[in-house]
Amino acid sequence: MIDKRLLSILVCPVSKAPVEYDTQKDELVCKASGLAYPVRDGIPVMLESEARQLTADEKLG
Repeated sequence: MIDKRLLSILVCPVSKAPVEYDTQKDELVCKASGLAYPVRDGIPVMLESEARQLTADEKLG
């Protein structure tokens, strides 16, 4: 789980857009850049090299 205060200030390092927390996948999702950043042991890994590309369905949803 991500602290709500932390989530409110985090932005995508690529697009500078806000991110949303996906509780099911334990990821921070940025639809603007199409990237999902992993959360490991409660710590967001906000590195482009660690992010995965969102699928077309994920971008639309």
